[in-house]
Amino acid sequence: MRAPLAALVVLLLLVPSVASARPEHALRERALESQLVQQINAVRRTYGLRPLTLSTGLSSAAAAHTREMGTDGYFSHSSFDSTPFWKRIARWYPSRGGTWSVGENLLYDGAGLTAQTGVQLWMNSPPHRENLLSRTWREIGVSAIRYDAAPGEYGGAPVTIVTADFGARR
Repeated sequence: MRAPLAALVVLLLLVPSVASARPEHALRERALESQLVQQINAVRRTYGLRPLTLSTGLSSAAAAHTREMGTDGYFSHSSFDSTPFWKRIARWYPSRGGTWSVGENLLYDGAGLTAQTGVQLWMNSPPHRENLLSRTWREIGVSAIRYDAAPGEYGGAPVTIVTADFGARR
């Protein structure tokens, strides 16, 4: 039984673009995600807006998209197969029969990305700022994944990719 486990560990170490295979990355990623939600809610409070609650569905949608972008080497709201972001999110965060809306912010950085820096970059961009400060949103899901060597758009360099998905269902 130990030989297959050892083979699996060796295989995971040979795949450098998959950051989640490295425990130290996973801990930092979860911390960054939590800090991003806290920072976003702090900014929203500053503007008199209600805080967003964490959504499992939106978090799953964000994680799936972040993994796809890092693995396939692209950076876009549309999926690799050109599916619009709202259709992709609907798979994880479906309408419950009433009104439904979603939004998305993306970010990547090769250096040591912090929540404060990420939110500041979004606040400096009018469409991203609009998402952060929208009165429409009630929920959020955030995914941050660190890749040691991301292909395509990222040129094989180390990068942290972040997806923040916003939603409201009534």
